[in-house]
Amino acid sequence: MPTPRTLLALPVSLAFLCLSTAASQAGPAPDTNALVRLLVTQGRAPAAALLAHASTGVGTAPTGTDHPRAGTDDTRAGSDYALGTTEYTQAGTGIGRADHFRAGSITKTFIATVILQLAAEHRLSLSDTVEQHLPGLVHGAGNDGRALTLRSLLTHTSGLYDFTAVTGGTVPVTPTQAVRIAVTHPPAGRGRFSYSNTNYVLLGLVIRQVTGDSYATEAERRIIAPLRLTGTSFPGSRTTLPSPHGRAYAADGSDVTDLDPRVAGAAGELVTTLADLDRFYSALLGGELLPPRWLREMLNTRTAHGSYGMGLFPVRLPCGTTVWGHNGRISGSYVRTAATVDGRHVLTFRVNTGEIADPGLEPALLAAEFCPRTS
Repeated sequence: MPTPRTLLALPVSLAFLCLSTAASQAGPAPDTNALVRLLVTQGRAPAAALLAHASTGVGTAPTGTDHPRAGTDDTRAGSDYALGTTEYTQAGTGIGRADHFRAGSITKTFIATVILQLAAEHRLSLSDTVEQHLPGLVHGAGNDGRALTLRSLLTHTSGLYDFTAVTGGTVPVTPTQAVRIAVTHPPAGRGRFSYSNTNYVLLGLVIRQVTGDSYATEAERRIIAPLRLTGTSFPGSRTTLPSPHGRAYAADGSDVTDLDPRVAGAAGELVTTLADLDRFYSALLGGELLPPRWLREMLNTRTAHGSYGMGLFPVRLPCGTTVWGHNGRISGSYVRTAATVDGRHVLTFRVNTGEIADPGLEPALLAAEFCPRTS
């Protein structure tokens, strides 16, 4: 749930250069398999796993409709997704390919997708103010819902204080309690990118106000069921993970597998699997969930000055390729998904702890997966 690593070109290049320079003294630059092992040995995670898919299909990706098209079978299918190559690798013990795990802030991509679908259906506008949908909720300490738009929530430019800075992401709260914590603090500069989990808690409340159903129900109906993401769920207050699952560990080694998801709510509640995340981001970027206009809106980073779109952020790799995705961090779990802009090449990796000790490993993994190799 904390601020995503918005890995722009310079830090990515420097981090990868450091690893490549060290590797050049001992042999070729590490590939993804070697880097997954390094997440355990050098990143000090108990275990790590990675699942990547590269589509080689020649069919035409869907252009997007208001009602998403489901896959054609139950093995992560889609018009092109079922064609291509899939790579899985893991390191350490106690982690498996089919495991369910907590995805933290990757939840935000699901919430943003639902909001943009509602905009495509003309049930709300991104220029609507927070006050229009949630009257009287955002006020105090200089906060004013009349001055904040839904766009500012989606792009983290509202300036609203992050409630998890108080709760540490470990105290279960209701959405209203989360917002009340936030509005006791003065806002940051409005219009500047400032990542805040409060933004997406509010968007979850907007979904309920507009549809009459919870964000979980709407995400299930609009995304999870049509794409047959059978390992993905919004657990609400359920503290246990579905089977199969491994264990999750805090930085001090304590077992934190059982967790009340209300510590995060719409900002980070999701439980999912590696295969489901690959399928979701491939479908989203491939045009299966949003009409073209609204997918372009999602990828537009102008409002956040290049740092963030809407529930997605870009990373430009040293080879010039830009990948889109999100990361997720919650107690006992760190997850990262990235994909090419057409969704045809996607990677998800995870570790079963909340931190990676060596921050250079993540950009190196992305570069190793998405940049063509030279001999």
